[in-house]
Amino acid sequence: MQNPIYTEVTSCRDCYKCVRSCPVKAIQIKEGHAMIIKDRCIYCGKCVHVCPNSAKKVRDDRDRVRIAIDSGRKVICSLAPSYVSEFAGYEKELLAALKKLGFSAVSETAIGATLVSQALDIYASRHDGKAPFIGTACPSVVELVKKYYPDKVSLLAPVPSPLQTHAAYLRHIYNEDFSIAFIGPCIAKKVEADTTTGYPDFAITFRELREWMAEEGIDLSSIGAGDVDFVPAKAGMATIYPIEGGQIATSRLWSGRSFGADALAFSGIEQVMSALCGNEFPMPFLELLACDGGCINGPAADDSVSMATRKKATSDHTIERLDEPSLFQGDEEFAELLLEKGYGILHSAGPKAEPNGKGKYSEDDIRRALVDLGKLTKADELNCGGCGYNTCRDMAVAYLDGMAEIEMCVTKMRKEAESKVDVLLRTIPTGVVIVDPDLQIADCNIHFLEIFGDMEDSFLDQSVLQMIKGLPLERFVPFADKFRDQFYLSRPGQYRVHFKDKYLRVTFFLVESKRLLGAMFEDITNPTIRRETVVKKAEDVIQKSLETVQQIASLLGENAAETEIMLNSLIDAFSVHGTGEGESDFRQDENGDLS
Repeated sequence: MQNPIYTEVTSCRDCYKCVRSCPVKAIQIKEGHAMIIKDRCIYCGKCVHVCPNSAKKVRDDRDRVRIAIDSGRKVICSLAPSYVSEFAGYEKELLAALKKLGFSAVSETAIGATLVSQALDIYASRHDGKAPFIGTACPSVVELVKKYYPDKVSLLAPVPSPLQTHAAYLRHIYNEDFSIAFIGPCIAKKVEADTTTGYPDFAITFRELREWMAEEGIDLSSIGAGDVDFVPAKAGMATIYPIEGGQIATSRLWSGRSFGADALAFSGIEQVMSALCGNEFPMPFLELLACDGGCINGPAADDSVSMATRKKATSDHTIERLDEPSLFQGDEEFAELLLEKGYGILHSAGPKAEPNGKGKYSEDDIRRALVDLGKLTKADELNCGGCGYNTCRDMAVAYLDGMAEIEMCVTKMRKEAESKVDVLLRTIPTGVVIVDPDLQIADCNIHFLEIFGDMEDSFLDQSVLQMIKGLPLERFVPFADKFRDQFYLSRPGQYRVHFKDKYLRVTFFLVESKRLLGAMFEDITNPTIRRETVVKKAEDVIQKSLETVQQIASLLGENAAETEIMLNSLIDAFSVHGTGEGESDFRQDENGDLS
């Protein structure tokens, strides 16, 4: 089955934004494309959220749910409690829409949350009020522990997630064949559907649900509230689960303690990783949620609504629920069974440590990789983050792992580009200058200074070039104003100019459209002198010919004048006219040909 998160390769190129955002760097760059590595991914969805080209995709499971419904099979919807923040004001209309889509019944995932809290309370009450576990409510956290904190897998709570527990409870109380489809803001729930089939069978996001309703022409503002009841009952306090600290708030033992030391809550992957790091591990219960603020801020939630609005909607809903009759109060017998069997209730072995593919490298290995990345000294390790990694050493390890490419290093690529430009400017036999829109020199070569610098040859070296950068072009080139027009031409032109004692061909070229302009000056003085010598000899021949013509004028008549005109035209064609010493004559050179 396709990975829950994948890359649309044709839309992904040389971005690295997903690498920067991925908390575990589960992104492999291959030929400029960012690929998600399943063995490393924790399915937090950050890459999906930040991708500027929507190249990161979430697997769409709507068709699988539709096929099950269309087959006539009974399909129960396990609805995440954060639906009240996602569809605030349309809660009853949403239930009617779900029935219209074909779901046989709707049940709240918070039923499973109630049972999880009840089971942990039973455990804690038998152990001096302590349950030294890492909560398993968040599948991204479970994946994180398995892949990046394998030594702490044994500290994961011995009970499945609220969704898995909910699915198990529905199968426990209903003795019939049916499928279960989860709907919520979480992408990682698709992993639970993939790994513990039937607990649930499918998982779709709120975003997929919205698209499905749109395809079916269902508008919540006009569908009308239906008379739909949750099965087996409405959930109570556990509807607060999607907010940070919500699980702790449902506990009989830990709720109401503002500074309780037996249970701590953290949300946001950075906080979660901070809570898990280190060898010394605290012994309270840890409620860990990968999304900042909790599930109400899931990767497939509507982020156009403020967090404050979503949090208030969830809190208000829970408060109102507590005043309603016949709420689900738990099932002590099933909670005991849950504690006894643990993941066995899902016919699963439970979480196990999984290798994430990261290699362990010696300092020499890392140093060699840094050299490949152009980091020859400690000073070269700028840790700019342009590659997506926090430090150059992290990038070096990723390079050794085959997760990163040398081309990702921005500073190395910039240095190589500058080096290539420097080599080109040093070796090209013509004068070259590059200017910005303010006509300040961005770069030039020695040959340019030889033509326009008015300096002794002994002073011309690379150090002088560094001093020239940033100076106004007009200090060197008397026709600097001609450069300005070239910025706005679709195709910069070629000209010829007589400057002092030289004849130059000037060829303009754009380096970056309207940002940098280059000009190449080719000294064509010597060919011009040769042409002038030809012209002088032609003049001598003409003069002698005219003397002969005059002698036989009576024979040639008008032909003499025509011959003189023709020969003088030849002289003009070979002539390049200057305007005098120290001046320039800037003339369009069509076809780049001065002959």
